[in-house]
Parts: sequence; C-alpha cells; structure tokens
Amino acid sequence: MASSAPRASAGRSSATRRPKAAWTEITLIEWAITSCISRARRRRSAAGLAALAASNHIRHDRIEEVLDLVGLSDVAGRRAGAFSLGMKQRLGIAAALLGDPPVLIFDEPVNGLDPQGIRRIRTLMRSLAAEGRTVLVSSHLTAEMSLTADHLLVIGRGRLLADTTMNEFVPAGASLEDAYLRLTEAAVEYRAEGTGR
Repeated sequence: MASSAPRASAGRSSATRRPKAAWTEITLIEWAITSCISRARRRRSAAGLAALAASNHIRHDRIEEVLDLVGLSDVAGRRAGAFSLGMKQRLGIAAALLGDPPVLIFDEPVNGLDPQGIRRIRTLMRSLAAEGRTVLVSSHLTAEMSLTADHLLVIGRGRLLADTTMNEFVPAGASLEDAYLRLTEAAVEYRAEGTGR
C-alpha cells in the first residue's frame, strides 16, 4: 500500500526498484498537506514551506520555485490557515514538490480548485511526467482523468480490473466514464445482490 493508513494483508510493494521501507524519495501529498498546513495554520505559506525545507535539508530558493509552479507566488506572505480549499490543495502540492522527487503520488489533487487552478495542476502533472518522473494520480473524476492520464489502473474492491493505456481502454466515440462503467458493471464485485445479473 502506498500510504500508511491502510495495511496490506499480503503481497509486496516497491518503487524505483526498492521496497517501501526505502522510499525516502517518494513524497505523499497527504503528508505534505498535513505537515505544511495543519501544523502551520498561523504561519505564512512561504514560512511553512521554509520550515519544511530546513528540516529536510532542502535549499531555500526551491521554495520560490515550487510556489511559482503551483501559482501561489503572489500570496506567499498570506497565512495558510486563511487559504481557500483549492489554495490549500495547491500549497500541499508545492510542499510535495520541495524535495524534487522522482515519484509523486497525488490523491484527488484538483479537489476544490476552480477551472483555472485545475488546468494549472493538470499541466503541471503532465510536465512532471514529461520530465521522466513517475506521477500516479488517484481520482474519481473521470472527465478530468481523460485529459490528464496516459495510462490507467482501475481497481475495484481490492482487485486490479484494468492496466492499460487510455487509448486502449476507451473505444472510439466513447468517454472514459462510459468505459469505466462498462468494465465495473461487468465485474462480479459490482453486481447488485439479488439481481441475477
């Protein structure tokens, strides 16, 4: 399992050909948001990032870089606790990018963002992937994922239902939502009890 909340009952997990215990270069967005916002509501956003950078031996000029990447440079002096949900989401992403990791795991990264913010984060995630990083995005927003993802993993009730490219998964003329519903409706785990389907 990627995060510390659920515990795997079996199997192994690895990234960059290392076991989970050695994933020091992977940044989880949940951890970044917790560290940068929950513990620093009264701090200015740049100060919260500075504390995080200092505790992880990250160069100070990286703070300005990540704030610019997520579009928060103009509000770096504002307190993080006063941010809107979308701004907090972007601040969490900035914190995740501080260490310049080769692997990024995003959990619903565009929740609470306005259309401009969604496009900015989508463009950012695709540019990070284009640099050769692994960018894993967990989301229920099929329309947004159709614009963001190149490769899909569909997981249902703990079982891998699909591992394929976007083009192979979505038939011509169909939507990602249509293809997803067709797949999950055919899976035994998603059949309603007593329907006989």
